[in-house]
Amino acid sequence: MLLAVSGGKDSVLMTQLFKQAGFKFSIAHCNFNLRADESQRDELFVKLLAEEMQVPFHVVHFDTKGFSEEHKISTQMAARQLRYDWFEQLRQEQGYSQIAVAHHQNDAIETVLLNLVRGTGISGMHGILPKRGNLIRPLLFLSRQEIDQLVDDHYLAYVEDSSNLSSKYARNKLRLEVIPYLREINPKLEETFAENIARFAETEELLQQVVEQTRSRLFKKEGEVISIAIKDVMALKPQKLLFFELLRPFHFSSFVVDEILSSLHKQSGTSFYSNTHQLIIDREQLLISSIKESNSEVFYLHGQGEVQLGFSQKIKLHFAEDSAFGNQKNMAYVDANSLIFPLVIRYKQDGDKFMPLGMKSLKKLSNFLVDEKVPLPQKAKVPLLINGNGEIIWVAGLRQDERYKVGATTKKVAIFELLN
Repeated sequence: MLLAVSGGKDSVLMTQLFKQAGFKFSIAHCNFNLRADESQRDELFVKLLAEEMQVPFHVVHFDTKGFSEEHKISTQMAARQLRYDWFEQLRQEQGYSQIAVAHHQNDAIETVLLNLVRGTGISGMHGILPKRGNLIRPLLFLSRQEIDQLVDDHYLAYVEDSSNLSSKYARNKLRLEVIPYLREINPKLEETFAENIARFAETEELLQQVVEQTRSRLFKKEGEVISIAIKDVMALKPQKLLFFELLRPFHFSSFVVDEILSSLHKQSGTSFYSNTHQLIIDREQLLISSIKESNSEVFYLHGQGEVQLGFSQKIKLHFAEDSAFGNQKNMAYVDANSLIFPLVIRYKQDGDKFMPLGMKSLKKLSNFLVDEKVPLPQKAKVPLLINGNGEIIWVAGLRQDERYKVGATTKKVAIFELLN
């Protein structure tokens, strides 16, 4: 076993339990370099614990803030990704069978509440699972209070992470401010949540059985393309829940699923995208194909920043409260409130249509390119900026779409620039 040990009460107790149970294990510690001297203190403490236990010790140092800034994610998300990637790398390199982390019942409660606040499907309601792949959580049978009591009763040494006392992070805010109020309403909060989580897990299992049966009945596969009859989608009850779960393996967001359902009777050729797949409305059916298999380059823009298109072009996005508009063809000024991220950047496909700026009806992209006298070899190289609902926002370098122009009610402007 590989035990993830921070030096706090939870992981120290887990280490003692593994030792007393007679398991063969090693200890892994992550130094995220976020708390100056405190981070070095924690590392030394865990190293001495491993020496006391007479087990192998692994340690790694991360530039967590640098990783967070580079990938435009929160510090907590950066730390999570870094540590789990490293744990798995260690497991494979050293031949460990499992990775054990010290989450407990209260962590599971916090996860469920966070998921509810941020929005979740049924899978977010079961919180933290005791086993997921090679990751195990052997302390889920214990509450925070029970762990504290065991640590005190057995005089176990540990180190305290000062950041746990700050309400800066959402999880800490729940732990320090929200859950105490909930416990006043229900003194047996942990027990109640454990029962609820078990019910949610069983409900999810039942739902997945129905989804698998429905998927095998509705999905028709021809080569690398999956087709679904639109009439079968219309007949689903409850429609959104089942359709979202059917499309889950293809990574379409909940918002895009809503857009697909509201567009079932739109003209053929309307396309929708996830990070991995494309869904096209084709007369009486929906066609799903892997972007990789479609043999066309697709890029994604997740927010402010830029994306490289091949070797020579970039599309850059930044936001402004207002903007001095120009008529440069390499710029597009869009109502930011109309954007559905991630935005897709791809090249021309059969059936593409958009509403050129100044017009009130859709026009075939192929006809527009002819009118603009774009040379035939260049037509396939014109980048198209696509909204999350499948609509073309901008034929980059030529014309933006009328539906996305800045208007009198625009509060925030998204400025796109094509750089060669």
